[in-house]
Amino acid sequence: MARKTRSGSTKNPTTTSNQIARSGNEIATPDAPFASTKGFRRGVAANVIVMSVAAGIVGTLALPAYAFAPGSQDPQFGSSEAALITKAEAQSVEVDEDAVAAEITTDSYEAVTKEEIDRQRREKEAREAAEAARRAAEAAAERAAANAAMTSYGQTAAASTATYAAPSTSYSPAAVFATASQYIGVPYVYGGATPAGFDCSGFVMYVFAQYGISLPHSSAGQAAAGTPIPLSQAQPGDLVIMSGHDGFYAGNGNILHAPYPGTSVRIQPIWTTSYSIVRING
Repeated sequence: MARKTRSGSTKNPTTTSNQIARSGNEIATPDAPFASTKGFRRGVAANVIVMSVAAGIVGTLALPAYAFAPGSQDPQFGSSEAALITKAEAQSVEVDEDAVAAEITTDSYEAVTKEEIDRQRREKEAREAAEAARRAAEAAAERAAANAAMTSYGQTAAASTATYAAPSTSYSPAAVFATASQYIGVPYVYGGATPAGFDCSGFVMYVFAQYGISLPHSSAGQAAAGTPIPLSQAQPGDLVIMSGHDGFYAGNGNILHAPYPGTSVRIQPIWTTSYSIVRING
C-alpha cells in the first residue's frame, strides 16, 4: 500500500529564502523611522541649546545699557541714549569759574580794614608830596641854570674885552705859571681854547702857544709831549696830569686849572693822589 505525502509539509528552498528575505525587510522597515526620529530629536536639542546660549549673551550685553536707566521698562535700553544721559549728567556738575572769581573778589573787597584804608591814604599823600618836591627842585635847578648862564655870559663878555700881557721873559716853568695866572676867572667852556672860555687842555695849550710851543688839545697828548718828573722836583708851571684832566702845578699841592662847566679858571688843592708831574721842555 502506497504512502501519501503531505504537500503541506514539503519545503521549497526558494520559497523559504524569499520569505526570509521578505521577513527581514519587514523586520528592518520599522527601524528606519525610529532612527530618523532620534536624529530629529538631537537636532532640536542642539537648536534649543544654541538659542539658550544666544539669549544669555544678548541679555548679558543688554544689562550694562539697561543699568544706566534701571527704571526703564525696555531691557534693550540703547547705548547711545545712555551716553546722552551720561553726558547730560556730566554737564550738570560743571562749575562756573567766573562766578567763583566774582565771589572771591567781593570777599577780598569786604575784608579791607580801616587800617588798610588809612595806610593807602598816607602812601598817596606821601607820593603827592614827593612829586611836588621833585617839581620844586626842577624849577629851582632851572632858575639856577638860567642865572649861571647869565653870569657866564657876563664873564665871557668881560674876558673878551680884557687885555692880557704877552710874555716878557723867555720860557721857563715860572714864566709859564705867571702867564697862566692872569687868566684866573675866565669861565670854563667845553672845547674852549681862548680867553673867551677854556676847557682844561685848551687852557694849557693856549698858554704854551705864547711861548712858541705847540701842544695838542688833549690832556693825554700833552702828557706824552713832556717828561715825567718826581713830585719833589715839581715847580709852578709844570703840568699836573690826571685821568682825563690836567692843569698847571701851583706849588704846595695846588693846581691852577679850568675845572668843569659852571666854574672858571682858579687855583685849588689837588683832591687826589692819582696824578703825575710832567715838565714841558722849551
